[in-house]
Amino acid sequence: MQELSSLWWRDGVIYQIYPRSFADSNHDGIGDLGGIIAHLDDLAALGIDAIWLSPINPSPDVDFGYDVTNYNEIDPKYGTLEDFDCLLQEAHSRGIRVILDLVLNHTSELHPWFQAARSSRDNPYHDWYIWRSSGAHNRPPNNWQSVFGGGAWQYESSLDQYYYHMFYKEQPDLNWHHPPVRQAMLDVFRFWLERGVDGFRLDVFNVFFKSAHLQDNPPKLGLRAFDRQQHIYDIDQDEMLPLLKEIRSLLDSYPQRYAVGETFLSNPTKAARYCVGDLLPATFNFQFLFCPWRPGKFLSAIQRWEHSLTPEGWPTYVLNNHDNPRSATRYGRGEDDERLKVAAALLLTQRGTPYIYYGEEIGMRDITLRREQAMDPIARRYWPFFKGRDGCRSPMQWSAAPNAGFSETQPWLPVHPNYLKRNLAAQRQDPDSLYHFYARLIQLRREIPALRLGMFLPLTYEPRAILAYLRQTPEQTVLVALNFGRRPLRLFLGSQLAAAPWRLLLSNAREHFEGMDQDYLCMEPEEACILIQD
Repeated sequence: MQELSSLWWRDGVIYQIYPRSFADSNHDGIGDLGGIIAHLDDLAALGIDAIWLSPINPSPDVDFGYDVTNYNEIDPKYGTLEDFDCLLQEAHSRGIRVILDLVLNHTSELHPWFQAARSSRDNPYHDWYIWRSSGAHNRPPNNWQSVFGGGAWQYESSLDQYYYHMFYKEQPDLNWHHPPVRQAMLDVFRFWLERGVDGFRLDVFNVFFKSAHLQDNPPKLGLRAFDRQQHIYDIDQDEMLPLLKEIRSLLDSYPQRYAVGETFLSNPTKAARYCVGDLLPATFNFQFLFCPWRPGKFLSAIQRWEHSLTPEGWPTYVLNNHDNPRSATRYGRGEDDERLKVAAALLLTQRGTPYIYYGEEIGMRDITLRREQAMDPIARRYWPFFKGRDGCRSPMQWSAAPNAGFSETQPWLPVHPNYLKRNLAAQRQDPDSLYHFYARLIQLRREIPALRLGMFLPLTYEPRAILAYLRQTPEQTVLVALNFGRRPLRLFLGSQLAAAPWRLLLSNAREHFEGMDQDYLCMEPEEACILIQD
């Protein structure tokens, strides 16, 4: 077939690494760049095309890297700029691209910019952040709330002013309306692009601009104070669009550079708005993270995303990330992985770029912590109503060695107790393991153009147990059938589809395909079956 020109970020599979938890090379209990370098061959063997690193800039870790003190350096706990250059070289030599997390909405309160900004109203850096004098009766300037609880305005008595923080008070928001801020941030892109970085994940990018008039947000029903507002004036301002054009132009001045935006308070329509034409190449839509184990819910999520995108828009799909319970915890039953193979097939046969979160390929489950073990500040504030994000950030389970082969000393978070049996080394030895199923799916995407570039054509509508669809180009048709249930079922295909010459590409329940039962495909319990038309 005549393929579109290759784009690594469109056609490939991207693997998210949470550096603190991936691999510790210097035995201090925290993962680092040396640990990532040591396991690049493992990632190449899995077949991924790029790695996305959660923030590695210097940070006091109030929000574990999402509070930056220097955008052009590496945090010493992870290594040095020389170590990063080595990672780039070693990854590129294996055909693996590198994506960096950029946190550009806010800095740490310890960033030199903010230290200068809070020193005096006359300091040149004061306008780099959002400051206002108190309102009537010494109240904050407006009713805006922080995502992490409480009001979003912090009083600075030495200046008799408030500064704005959408997240923790230790994360003051930058004033993107101020031209020097815009220029400084574009220079951050240039710094890393010149170093050879292949792309960026933009943290909460649609929050960069706030209304210059700071109007009160209108009320709505919700549980937390932040949820009891319509976020009209603190999110999704029109000024974002020309900035994204400028960022895109900068990216396009280098060969095959990429950016994907984390759409804050995401929905398909909003995410699609920012990845059209000359805006971002891609944005995240997180509906899969919140789907119950029902095929109809996943189909609805796919169709809403597809219908929201313009023809040049390109979807992204994630089942896991560093902020949400793992799919193995949400969907798994005990230590059984068959349901997770169905989920893997769903993710890796979509029209769009799939993102895998470290450990997903071996079915890592969330750890359970006591309150005194919690590291996430949100957990310490809201326990027991919300136990934070530590559960999905536990150390990677490499082997049955002490600390799961992650470190020779006690890790920063506990290892899941199932690591003695659930680890990469063990699953590599088992040809029927979840790891090998992921690896075969990734290889299929590379080999079969229809799985990368074909149309998505659903065959089941309002499905209760089976989700089935075609991925189709003019030259190639692939059938994906996913049984979400725990009993054998028959998928009705109709005489024309059933009579076609189908060949088995992959299944977790059969090694051979004997053909259709008249107009039906007979499916085993929790089977993911992928067929190609010969």
